[in-house]
Amino acid sequence: MEILNKKARYDYEILERYEAGIVLTGNEIKSIRKGSCNLKDSYVIVKNGEVFILGMHISNYKEGSITNLDETRTRKLLLNRKEINKLQGTVEIKGYTIVPVKLYFVNNRAKLEIAVAKGKHTYDKKEAIKKRDNERLAAKELKNYR
Repeated sequence: MEILNKKARYDYEILERYEAGIVLTGNEIKSIRKGSCNLKDSYVIVKNGEVFILGMHISNYKEGSITNLDETRTRKLLLNRKEINKLQGTVEIKGYTIVPVKLYFVNNRAKLEIAVAKGKHTYDKKEAIKKRDNERLAAKELKNYR
């Protein structure tokens, strides 16, 4: 199961990608397996040599007990020191940010794909929409032609 952040690809130009582990509780993992997670308004920060994700919404597990935590709490990401230093260096450049792109499982462990990105301008977004619509129209024409 993959949970995508489609808004990140629309709002940002993605430059570099990293795979990070994420520190979660048991109830959060169960909710993610059900697909009750949203990356839409989340972002990543580097603070005191550690990487955190803020605003990631994981719904409370329905069958969970009182151990359910806040749905949008700050969660720690697991990266190598070399990767953290590189991320911290690129974020200090004006206009660059770190956004989560995809949440998925590898060997029963939740992994978060994060990306160093630069914000797009509105005219870039309109151009991307126009390109996508043209591709969709061409595919439809090709389908009707057969």
